[in-house]
Amino acid sequence: MSDVAIVGIGIHPFGRTPGVSGLEQGAHAARLALADAGCTWSDMQFAFGGSNDSGNADNLVNLLGLTGLQFINVKNGCATGGSSLLSAYFAIKSGQYDLGLVVGFDKHEPGSFRINTDDWGLQPWYGEIGLALTTQFFAMKIQRYMALHGITEDALIRVAEKAFANGSLTPHAWRRKALGYDEIAASTMISDPLRQYMFCSPGEGGVALVICSAAIARRFTSKPIYLKAATMRTRGEGSFEVFSPSISVVDGEGATPKAARAAFEMAGIGPEDVGVAQLQDTESGAEIMHMAENGFCRDGEQEAMLRDGVTRIGGKLPVNTDGGCLANGEPIGASGLRQVYETIVQLRGAGGDRQVPNAPKTGYTHVYGAPGVSAVTILSR
Repeated sequence: MSDVAIVGIGIHPFGRTPGVSGLEQGAHAARLALADAGCTWSDMQFAFGGSNDSGNADNLVNLLGLTGLQFINVKNGCATGGSSLLSAYFAIKSGQYDLGLVVGFDKHEPGSFRINTDDWGLQPWYGEIGLALTTQFFAMKIQRYMALHGITEDALIRVAEKAFANGSLTPHAWRRKALGYDEIAASTMISDPLRQYMFCSPGEGGVALVICSAAIARRFTSKPIYLKAATMRTRGEGSFEVFSPSISVVDGEGATPKAARAAFEMAGIGPEDVGVAQLQDTESGAEIMHMAENGFCRDGEQEAMLRDGVTRIGGKLPVNTDGGCLANGEPIGASGLRQVYETIVQLRGAGGDRQVPNAPKTGYTHVYGAPGVSAVTILSR
């Protein structure tokens, strides 16, 4: 089976871009990724892409060219980008194809995400009491975690403070203003214990990657990044996830630990070997929980790690170096691919003001999608 490399990356700035459709943002990212790899759209043998609210990704052929390539639409909630990359990974790994494109984009309307409870197999009461609004569910989940593992509000504030500091150094980020600890601590309480500046917002953006067989990677770049692992898992029985209508009397394992273990096994490394990580941070509590679920610490150790700066850019394990979802917002189709984009930037040593010192050799990404799907990648140079 073929090893897999990523040889081109492109991004459309995240945030709000009036007058530019989500599809056009995806095309912008695709053109940049192709240029980065020194190839053309007509060279692509296949594409996988996804969007939640901006139409079918395969309509990009109308903007990029009618070459007749295989283009498959992917839709898997917040894990859409990770699912697209996983599909492309398998296409290369199997030997079926040598070169293709992965793309994700979205353009969400302002305000919180809304769902139809019927579409998720839930009864109307779930929405009527407010749990279909994910701000409330995330607050309930982190409340429970804090009570079980001794996490305090200080940790939630520090995650947000780090995110906006990193976002201020990131040219494509939406939120480019660093916020101080006290400002975050005094912001409006939305769903206890989560405050205004502890949540990400639905937004806009696009990301694309050119992916190929490792055997031909140096035709396109002198610095290929190798995809050492790509995994996805769904929730186990008894896990407590978004859109779960109840909590089991027996704790079950969520999707993230399963995906993380599989990825580390596939790559032949452990969490201690990772030099930079991008973890799903839909809100501050999510990053805290995912630090442990991905194997980077034990439950409860996050408090000290955040206080000691372990996850800052200059720390032992920098997390969400571009500001994560908190600073970039979450255009669903693009969000997981943004993590991969940022990891590649860091491994290339091209992060500028946000560059991790001594460009790391190995990076890790984790994206979580409702109702309990996690995708993980491990990349190395």
